[in-house]
Amino acid sequence: MSEKALRPRRSCLYMPGANAKALQKAKDLPADALIFDLEDAVAPEAKPDARAAVVAALGEGGYGKREIIVRANALTTEWGADDVKAAVAAKPAGVLFPKISSAADIEAADRALGSADVALWAMIETPRAILNIQEIAAAAERTRLSVFVMGTNDLAKDMRAAQTKDRQSMLFALSLSVAAARAYGVTPIDGVYNDIADSEGFLDVCRHGQQLGFDGKTLIHPSQIETCNVVFAPSKDEIAFARDVIAAFADPANAGKGVLKVNGKMTELLHLDQAKRTVAMAEAIGG
Repeated sequence: MSEKALRPRRSCLYMPGANAKALQKAKDLPADALIFDLEDAVAPEAKPDARAAVVAALGEGGYGKREIIVRANALTTEWGADDVKAAVAAKPAGVLFPKISSAADIEAADRALGSADVALWAMIETPRAILNIQEIAAAAERTRLSVFVMGTNDLAKDMRAAQTKDRQSMLFALSLSVAAARAYGVTPIDGVYNDIADSEGFLDVCRHGQQLGFDGKTLIHPSQIETCNVVFAPSKDEIAFARDVIAAFADPANAGKGVLKVNGKMTELLHLDQAKRTVAMAEAIGG
């Protein structure tokens, strides 16, 4: 089981790159990943200063085990190339590229990263990206692509689709993206929920994303972290059952058996693989 697959990414919080105080505060937040944003959260005239603030924050460090990602501006903009160059020099865990719509975009992003040991994260936020999602995911076999981040706000805008609480308009795009990600070993992260005050709605959407197969969710406010961390983590009951499954298959009395009855449930070897991942993830989280 790869380190990439085991890395918790339950909560991925966007932090505005232009806000130095917010970048400092993030050191105490229980998010699995912090996305220092140089794109949507920063006005055009503030982008050079935001870039400098992000580089300074990365140089200062102090973020512990949190995964630090820098969202650059698109390479087609006047800021994109400088964002990536500065980010790579500051050595974050990864760079998030917006407006990815094709495998060629992934390859261009990978080239922009040079020889740096840094992961490539891709925003999936255009109708073209959804139509090309398999070829985009397949680029992970020849590039540093490791994570899809759903940009549901931009996707809904370009599709002229309503963003309803049941997410019916997004369901096809979300499910297809998860399927493509899983087929090529890419981690899928769900999009943001805009109504910060609606905690009940946020909980429902987190559960929906987890049921669709996402590993975590991008967030716009620290108040959303705790809910996200709980929903996208295995529960105590799931962990206990997973340990029982592992123990049952490890029992010499069951050697060579492909199907067992564990706690009254029919359990196959595929469930053993799932159980091992559940326990490994719980351990990675610290549970």
